[in-house]
Amino acid sequence: MKVNLEHYKIFYFVARNKSITAAAKELYLSQPTVSKYIQNLEKELGMVLFIRSKKGVALTPEAEMLYEHVSKAYRHIDLAEEELMNRREMQEGILHIGASEMTMQHFLLSYLEKYKNWYPNIRLKISNCSTPSAVEKLRNGNIEMAVIITPMEAEDLSIHKLKAFRDVFIAKKGHPLCEGEVSLRELCRYPFVCLEEGTISRQYLESLFLAKGEVLVPDIELASADLIVPTVAYGLGVGFVPYNFASAAIKEGTVGLVEVTEPLKERYICAVALNSHPLSSAAEKMMKLFAEREESIRQRQIEP
Repeated sequence: MKVNLEHYKIFYFVARNKSITAAAKELYLSQPTVSKYIQNLEKELGMVLFIRSKKGVALTPEAEMLYEHVSKAYRHIDLAEEELMNRREMQEGILHIGASEMTMQHFLLSYLEKYKNWYPNIRLKISNCSTPSAVEKLRNGNIEMAVIITPMEAEDLSIHKLKAFRDVFIAKKGHPLCEGEVSLRELCRYPFVCLEEGTISRQYLESLFLAKGEVLVPDIELASADLIVPTVAYGLGVGFVPYNFASAAIKEGTVGLVEVTEPLKERYICAVALNSHPLSSAAEKMMKLFAEREESIRQRQIEP
């Protein structure tokens, strides 16, 4: 574009008001300054745009055509400003989140409820997928943030730990494995029930056994972690799940804990975003909601 955009701005206000004086007043400029801008624009375009008179200015046919296009651009700018204002004030917008099954069920849903109560005009779009799939969607721009579980490390990701949890091995109540401690190497000899390949939990479980020189060959591979506990309760194998998934069945007495000699590290539910993409106002509010929870937990831990 050869013409200075500021010239088109001046042209727009003069054409809309059909008066250089009125345009100058609206723009908080002097009348000679506005006249100079119009003269420069006419010189740059090589044609007369306004016919001056004592009553104001009249648009030439060329100016009428130009004004039609410039006014459309200004309407788009006004709409964009209005939309930005609405987004800043959380009056509209869309928040795309990816979440694994575990984070949806045992963490995210309560936050989504609170978020929706606070910001009813924000539309939530949730993709329920595995952690690797959520990260892929994040990198492809299909979602803006993800709530997933560790272990997960990547230089292009901003990872915020939200909640710690521990995994447990379980077996049918009364199984000999529930009577004492057993090593991971020994445990690998039993039939196993676990998630199918491609999930972080499956990868983590395999890494535990590989560290002991063993290869996990599960007997039953499931698409949903919710199915592991009932499958174990029927005596079809040893299961590996977050404690929250098994707590009800443990209390009911349908499954029991299998204590292992090797301590298992805590894992975390995390909020993840791309370092290279600034968050929208809607996503920032969700991150703030998570951060307030972290701070609340930290304060409770500090208090005597």
